[in-house]
Amino acid sequence: MSEFLDILTHGRRLQGAVKELSIEELEEVQEKLANIVDKRKEKALEQEKEVQQKREKLAAIKQQMEEAGLNVEDLQALSNETSKKTGKKRPVKYKLVDEKGVEHPWTGIGRMPRVYKDALDSGKSLDSFSIN
Repeated sequence: MSEFLDILTHGRRLQGAVKELSIEELEEVQEKLANIVDKRKEKALEQEKEVQQKREKLAAIKQQMEEAGLNVEDLQALSNETSKKTGKKRPVKYKLVDEKGVEHPWTGIGRMPRVYKDALDSGKSLDSFSIN
C-alpha cells in the first residue's frame, strides 16, 4: 500500500504510472478521486458539527450548574458516594494443614483444591476441616 501512495503522491511517478491511460480513463479516475475528496470533506464537516453541538451542550450544562450553585467537585463527590462498593470476600469455611505445615484455606465454593480431594480420598471427612 505504501508503494501505491508513493506513486500517487509523487508527480513524476504518477505520470509514469498513468502514461498508458487514455484521456477518458484519466477523466474517470479524476471523477472518482473528486468524489472521494467530497465525501471526506462532508464527513469532516459532520464531525465538526458534532463537536460544536457537544461544546454547546457542555456550555449549557455548565451554566445550569453555576445557576444551581454546583461545581464539578460536587458531581465527583456524588459519583463516589453512589459508586459500587467492592465485593466482600467470602468467609473461609475449611482449613487443612498438610504434612509440611502449610495451611490451605477454602471457602467451600468452586472447585475443590487437590489437597482436600486427596484428604477425602484417604478416608477423612470434609467436616473434619470445618472451621465452624
